[in-house]
Order: sequence, then structure tokens, then C-alpha cells
Amino acid sequence: MRYRSTRGSKELLSAREAVLKGIAEDGGLFVPDTADFSAFDAEALMTLSTEEMAQRVFSFFLDDYEDIPGIVQRAYAGKFDDAEITPSVHVGDRTVLELFHGPTAAFKDVALSALPVLMSEARKQLGKQENILILTATSGDTGKAAMEGFRDVPGTGIIVFYPYGGVSPVQQLQMTTAGGRNVRAVAVRGNFDDTQTGVKKIFAALTEKLHTEENITLSSANSINIGRLVPQIVYYFKAYASLLQRGEIRYGDPVDFTVPTGNFGDILAGYYAKKMGLPVRKLILAANRNNVLKDFIRTGVYDKNRPFYRTNSPSMDILVSSNLERLLYDLSGQDTAFVKESMEALQKDGCYRIPAQMLEKLQQTFVSYDTDEEKTVETIREVYDVYGYLIDTHTAVAWNAASEAGKKEGSACPNVVLSTASAYKFPDAVCRALGIEESENALSALDDIHEKTGVKVPENLQNLDKRPVRFSDVIEIGEMPSYVKEVIQSGELYR
Repeated sequence: MRYRSTRGSKELLSAREAVLKGIAEDGGLFVPDTADFSAFDAEALMTLSTEEMAQRVFSFFLDDYEDIPGIVQRAYAGKFDDAEITPSVHVGDRTVLELFHGPTAAFKDVALSALPVLMSEARKQLGKQENILILTATSGDTGKAAMEGFRDVPGTGIIVFYPYGGVSPVQQLQMTTAGGRNVRAVAVRGNFDDTQTGVKKIFAALTEKLHTEENITLSSANSINIGRLVPQIVYYFKAYASLLQRGEIRYGDPVDFTVPTGNFGDILAGYYAKKMGLPVRKLILAANRNNVLKDFIRTGVYDKNRPFYRTNSPSMDILVSSNLERLLYDLSGQDTAFVKESMEALQKDGCYRIPAQMLEKLQQTFVSYDTDEEKTVETIREVYDVYGYLIDTHTAVAWNAASEAGKKEGSACPNVVLSTASAYKFPDAVCRALGIEESENALSALDDIHEKTGVKVPENLQNLDKRPVRFSDVIEIGEMPSYVKEVIQSGELYR
């Protein structure tokens, strides 16, 4: 399979090359140039283990890689605290797909356990000698998951930029206390969109210069990297297979998935799963107060010219959803000129509009509902009081969206709610929901939640406050390129 840019660049790359490069020369995202999704045998996955499913999905998209079974084994063996990796559980009349059983207690672990292996193998199999520098913007979870995944990977360094004051205290401690000789985390005065835009500008300004002068290739661990997106497709098949194996559906019965969404990568993976034959009826996009995607799905107008809110679901505090570009490419009939024009309008004017026929296609699969902070806390409380099940803020946003969809779209088929993080990553909101007296120390709140609920604190979140803080830099948005240069010149990432 060859990969091309959503914006029309003539470069055609193999999967290995696209994974290593991360982003196209013209700023677009890599998408399959020719892919017969109808040829994928979705039903054949239903009796397989998660690892075997991953092998089939990886082989479809990443067909020039050697030893896919070995790559999958290296990616997942011993890294998750549940043998199923992404188990599904019953909560009332819904199924919750638990995506928080990995090294950092967030859904990003599923992809970021695989991406470092994919990049290392691509580098080795293509005979690349240059070092790789991963630049990543994070709204909270990607940062630590990427640092964990790329920790001490030979020939690879990683710098994570996160919005100053825009992540939870637990998320910040996870990044600033991270181990690994080749990792860095730095706070940026701005929001996630600022950091994401800053990273893209660094790619545009420094890619050629660093390759020529420093023998360094820039790449990304964000979901703009096709190697991040592919592993996320797998757990949609796994959730459907779980329903099938429990006798709740027969193969071919439609299922809805409700996805808390910020940068659009997670829900786009569900869209690709549907294209590959998974019987998905609706993808329900759950938004918080930063509801630019909800408005887009309802009106066809993407307009980031609106207030930015810091909410209690910070991983969704995003106004520029990068992966939506891949959906535009698909819905427009692979019209790269249209995608390029839309992205230029977004950058220049902060908005663009899709034509009526595209909006109709969009709404055939996607619906969206939003939830404010007060309702998010209320939903955490209700789910715990009624079902004894503890959810985080992002899952609460999804749970409420699923409830709204049930009222307005009908509940004729099962609804799978994606639970993207452990409740312990957002203790302030969870404490408020459970009536636990707030503590000045976010980490002591973890013990309070455990005492109240009996739910085990993930091992990777225990004793975070006892680990030394390694990274305390705070920079301005405009300082991001010079910061990258300084870190490279220090030589510390590649010792």
C-alpha cells in the first residue's frame, strides 16, 4: 500500500516511509493512496485474540513491514494489566470499552506501545542511519504515553510540548517525572492548539535544515502519524467481537460507538473500521464545552473563532482537530485541492465550510452531543451511585452523549462507550462527584478515592509525588523552535 498527502503533494511513500516521516512535505497527513477496504475480511477477526486482530489490521495497512507478528508481540507483551489489552465490561445496558489498562492509564497506550516498535523497525528495515527526533504536542495523555513508549529507544529522542496549566496535576507529574535519557517535556504558555500549531511550524521550518546539518529526521507521535492511527482501529473490532462472543449480537448486527473526541484520531479509527466492514451504525462524537466538532457535524461549518475553555476533561480542550483532515479527504472523494483549500482557509480565516452533499455523507455516520463541566461531574456521580462503576471525566462526557443519542437517535442497537482514561488521572473532578473533601495535594486524593470506592489505583500512578521532577521548563510559543535547537545542540538525547 502506498501513502499520499491529503493536500496533493506528489510524493508516494511506503507504509514504513510514511510512519518514519509522520507528516507530508506539504503539511498534509498521509492516507492510503489505493486501498480496497472491501477486501478486508472483518468477520474473520471475530474469533481472534487482540494480538491476532492487531496482526491482521497492521498487515492490511502496513503491508511492507517484515515480521508483523513479532512487531505486535514486542508492542504489547507484558505492558497491559489485562490479558485482553482492551476489555469490554457491562455497565447497565451499555458496554464500556476500557482503554486504560496500559503503562500510563490512558487509551494512547494502545497506539504508543506500537508506534516506537514500528518506527524502530522501519528505520532498521530501510537501512536508515540518521537519528530520529519525535516532536509531540499533547493535551495531557499523549505526552506521557509517548515518553513511555520511546523511552531509551536507540537513535530516537522525543520532546513533548504541553499547555502550561492546561493538563491535570496527575498528567503533568506523569510527564515531568518521566524516566529515560532521551526524553524531554516542556510547558508552553498557551493552549493545546497553540502547541500543536507550534510543532507543525517547526516541521515546516526545520525538517530540511536538521536533516542536512544534524543528520536528524523529524517525526511525530501525535495521531497525525499513520502509525499512531492504525493500532487504534483494532479495539473497535475487539469490542464488537466481545459483544458477539457474549451472545448479545449476531454478526452483522449494527453497533453504535460513543467516543470522547478532541483531535478526532480516536473516532476516525472507528470510521476506518466501518470502511473495513465492521457493522457500525453511528459514531457518536462526544464533545465538551469546546464543541467545535459538534457544530461542524450539525452545520458543515468548521469555525475555531470562538472562546477556548479549560475544562475538567482537558484532553478534549482542542479547537483545531488535525485528524478531521483525513475525513475531509475521504468524504470529498479524495479531492486534495478541496482539502488544501479548506486547511488554508482554516489557517487564514479560522473557518471553512463543506458543501451540502459532503455534509449529508458526514451525517450518515456521525452525530454529536456535548456536555458541560457541571453535567460531567453529575454523570460521574450518577454512574457510580447507580452502577458502582467509576469513570473519568472524558468517559463521563461520552456516557452523557450516549444517553442523549439514545433519546434522539433511538436505542435500537448496542452502544459501546469508549473509556479513554482511568478516573485516577482526574482526581479533582472525581472527588467532587463522589462528595470527597478536596485535598490540596492531588496525589493524596487518589488514596481518598480508593478508600471511598475500593477501585485500585493504577500502579503507574502510585507515588508520583515521591518521584523527582526532571523537567520544569516553561517557554513562550515563539520559543519552541529555539528550544528544539538548544536540546539538539546539547547532545543529551542521543548519548
